[in-house]
Amino acid sequence: MPKQPSADPRVEIVSRETAYQGYFRIEAYNLRHRMHEGGWTPELRFELFERGRTAVVLPYDSVLDQVVLIEQFRIGAYASGGEPWLAEAVAGRIEPDETAEDAVRREAMEEAGCAVTELEPIGAFLLTPGACSEACTMFCGRVDASDVGGVYGVAEEGEDIRVVATPAEEAIARAMTGEITSSYGAIPLLWLAANRDMLRSRWS
Repeated sequence: MPKQPSADPRVEIVSRETAYQGYFRIEAYNLRHRMHEGGWTPELRFELFERGRTAVVLPYDSVLDQVVLIEQFRIGAYASGGEPWLAEAVAGRIEPDETAEDAVRREAMEEAGCAVTELEPIGAFLLTPGACSEACTMFCGRVDASDVGGVYGVAEEGEDIRVVATPAEEAIARAMTGEITSSYGAIPLLWLAANRDMLRSRWS
C-alpha cells in the first residue's frame, strides 16, 4: 500500500492512484492547494516518482586527509546528455528495517570496501521535490583510506563501482568548480569544505 502523505489542511487530495509499478513507483495525484494570496488553486495533476528514503556517506580519512569517492554509470546523467559516469559519495536506499546510520555503514562496505567507525551528520535534503519523494540523509564517515581502491558493487544488481581515494583538497575543488555534478557528491564535499578543520581536530 502506498505511504500516505502527512495530513495538511492547506492541501486537498481529490484522487490518488498508482500510475506505474516496477522497481520504482509513480503516483498520480489530483489535488488543490492554498494560494499565497488566499483562495485555492484549480484542480492540479502531479505525477510523483516515489523514491523513498535514501542515505549518503562521504568516507573521510582525517589522518591522510583523503576522501573516498565512487564512480558509476547513472541513467539520469546519460539521459540528460551529460557525462554518465559520475563521481559521488557512497549512497543507497534505506531498507524498512534499517536506520540511516545502518544503511550508510552497509553501503560503505558494499560499494567501497570501507568500514565506517564514526559518523558525523551533515543534514537531510529533498533532492528533487518538484517531482520526486526522495528524502536523503547525509553523513561524513570516518574511515581508514590507506588501502582503499578497486571495483566493488553487488553483482546481482549489476553494480560496477570504481572506488578512488582522493586528496580532500582536490575533491573539494572539483565540487566547487562544478566538475562533480551529482548532489550525492557535491553536497557532502561542500559541507566538508566548511567543516574539515573541525573533523581533523576531532578525529585525529
